[in-house]
Amino acid sequence: MSYLKIFGICLLIVSGVIAVYVYLSYQHDIRAARERISSGSKMIETACGPIEYADVGEISPVLVIHGAGGGFDQGLMGASDWIGDDFRFIVPSRFGYLRTPLPKDATPVAQADAHACLLDALGIKRTAVVAASAGALSAVPLAIRHPDKVSALVLLIPAAWVPPSPEAAAEEIMKKGFITDVVLKSDFIMWFFTKYARKQMITFLGVPKEVQDRITPEQNRDISRLIKNILPVSPRVDGMVNDGINHAARQRYALENITAPTLIIDSADVGTYEGARYTAEHIPGAKFIGFESGGHLLVGQYEEVRKEVSQFLKENEMTEVQKGG
Repeated sequence: MSYLKIFGICLLIVSGVIAVYVYLSYQHDIRAARERISSGSKMIETACGPIEYADVGEISPVLVIHGAGGGFDQGLMGASDWIGDDFRFIVPSRFGYLRTPLPKDATPVAQADAHACLLDALGIKRTAVVAASAGALSAVPLAIRHPDKVSALVLLIPAAWVPPSPEAAAEEIMKKGFITDVVLKSDFIMWFFTKYARKQMITFLGVPKEVQDRITPEQNRDISRLIKNILPVSPRVDGMVNDGINHAARQRYALENITAPTLIIDSADVGTYEGARYTAEHIPGAKFIGFESGGHLLVGQYEEVRKEVSQFLKENEMTEVQKGG
């Protein structure tokens, strides 16, 4: 037998071993991910249809609206990272995410009304609202259409309307194509990206390479936890595609009609910054905090964000109590 044939056989054996290892690793990780999302949430029937949600904590309620790629699990993680632990978190899975079905009318306005229906079903008359990224698409109309239900509004790196530009439009087309054509194909493809193309995955999540170069071990663990929580992606696909549609079709709402105290936080090195700043400029009395860096995940800013958000919510909680008294 020639050395070439021996080399070919050895290469085939090694490739087979690697394939088996990858397959078993994938099965282990995806099984754990499915088990994770199978607990920690409830289903409730509302006037707007069935909604999956988590309800954690006590005392002051905060409706937490997750971003793209999320679900109640991502919302709970964001609440812990960016708000603190002194509140009661009501965290729904938005339309098309996990066990919340995607209705025929899945616009941000319909989603805003569904948030209100969830609060009604839970007997919560008034609450603070914290929304991240694509969650802002429905948080803003919620504050406008149901002002009696929103005591305070916090938007973190929000997907907000801004006067469009050709450059922004081209960027959205590229992102949409990548998401629909590659990332959302299967759980395996997403798992493979999180496992073997981690840097590209972090860039995809909106963290500039300059920020990645300065990531500390603790920040790296936070990012790894977020990436892990994207799995399984298959029960989130409908929601992610719908977010893409709604983001592309986003419109300007009557921001001037928002009466709730509002805090908006973003980072200058991410594409949502101009929309966030525009939104803050047009909501009466809104407070805007803009970091110089941190990307879409606000890397390195968690402690400051948590401090600002927690203080803002507590201040406005006291104001609500005083008004009620």
